[in-house]
Amino acid sequence: MTARLDSLTSWHADWSGLRVAVLGLSMTGFSAADTLTELGADVLVVTEQAAEEYARLLPVIGARLHEGDLSVVPAELAEFAPEVIVASPGFSPQHPLIVWAQQRGIALWGDIELAWRVRDKVLRDDGTPADWVLITGTNGKTTTTRLTATMLVAGGLRAAPVGNIGTPVLDAVRDPAGFDVLVVELSSHQLWYLGLQNGPEPLSPHAAVCLNLADDHLEWHGSAEAYRDAKAHVYDSTRVACVYNKADAATREMVEEAEVVEGARAIGFDLGVPGPSDLGVVEGIVVDRAFLEDRRTSALELATVDELAARGLGAPHIVANILAAAALARSLDVAPRAIRDALETFRLDPHRIEVVAVAGGVTWVDDSKATNPHAAASSLAAYPGAVWVVGGLLKGVDISELVAGRGGSAKAAIVIGADRTEVVAAFARHAPEVPLFEVDAPETEGVMARVVELASGIAVDGDVVLLAPAAASFDQFASYADRGRRFAEAVRDQTGRGSDDDRPAAPSSDAG
Repeated sequence: MTARLDSLTSWHADWSGLRVAVLGLSMTGFSAADTLTELGADVLVVTEQAAEEYARLLPVIGARLHEGDLSVVPAELAEFAPEVIVASPGFSPQHPLIVWAQQRGIALWGDIELAWRVRDKVLRDDGTPADWVLITGTNGKTTTTRLTATMLVAGGLRAAPVGNIGTPVLDAVRDPAGFDVLVVELSSHQLWYLGLQNGPEPLSPHAAVCLNLADDHLEWHGSAEAYRDAKAHVYDSTRVACVYNKADAATREMVEEAEVVEGARAIGFDLGVPGPSDLGVVEGIVVDRAFLEDRRTSALELATVDELAARGLGAPHIVANILAAAALARSLDVAPRAIRDALETFRLDPHRIEVVAVAGGVTWVDDSKATNPHAAASSLAAYPGAVWVVGGLLKGVDISELVAGRGGSAKAAIVIGADRTEVVAAFARHAPEVPLFEVDAPETEGVMARVVELASGIAVDGDVVLLAPAAASFDQFASYADRGRRFAEAVRDQTGRGSDDDRPAAPSSDAG
């Protein structure tokens, strides 16, 4: 069997009759099943609960479905005797089906491994598959992925943001239009599966970056060390540029330890003055000192911090994302002018330091995407002295360090969510001087109305009310987007649908 799997490194290889179990039937699981049936494999999809839209399509594409309890290995799966299991990212290393597969030596792939193996379905004009650029990090992945793709397109390349950002890589690989570059956002879950690969042609990206590292998803990985090790796989076999955050020692260490293709360069970025192989900021100018001939004595201007701030892109963590994206784009020879053009039109996604209203001199900011302490710290650095709306599901992460480091500067804190006790205790220990208000509304509908009512009684002209929960949303909301949307609606209801006549000042670009 190993010999056969080793031969499956092309869309044009013989996949016929290969028994593959696909775990999970979300967007990722369906894309894997659809790809494999198109290749001629025998596919069994195994899931606890199938979304109707996907379940209806499985017989059409020629795959079978097992739906039911997965706390034990289903008899149908055992009898199927899969030669390969392709797991959706939600299946943790401790899941009974993953443990069962590893105990029996069944090949275990993620969707990224499968996509790399069949990446030659559509070729570029020069007869080669699209280049891959990999992006991970605890925070900033989606913004950096979008930024990078926008810069590449501005530079004349056919590029697509794919992966954890929402579009499965397999869908892009099979797109008949083809691409020059796939910009792949990878979660730590996807990278854990990627770390299992042992095929003859491991994934080898053109360039890769880990933006930052802070504790997150510990309940999935089991430990901070395991989470870190998964993230580090982003640099495996990189060919041209390993981009890392000079302000985050963990990312530099990942690059130092990585097994890369000889000749790959380490490219640093941060908000300080850059060295000869870095990108950074000099007297308010964002510059590249890595991708030019005379990098020891000169630099290339990419933008100014004032220009970025005027477009709502001046927060320190957003500038850092821009530097990382620019490094990736420059590694593919995108001209500085194209990067400037891309930044002129780029806008952040909703729920990322998004100003939802300005009324009575108070600025209301939705950063619901700040689902862990590291992300919330960046928001608080951008808006020091804010009325801070915090709380939700902490996912096993200790919030004490965030409260100790940033909480004391808040004007007040409004605590929401299932894990309020831990948040309140952290303030009691580390920032007891900060006025604290708890929202114990049992119904989702009432949470944000109460938050806005409390905040309106605290904030005065010149203040900011900042939703940066530092926690997941699933205790009370359908998603971080649902949480942000409800916050914005409550703000507009309270302030008379909001006031957009006075545009707010951009967040501080001081690194803090």
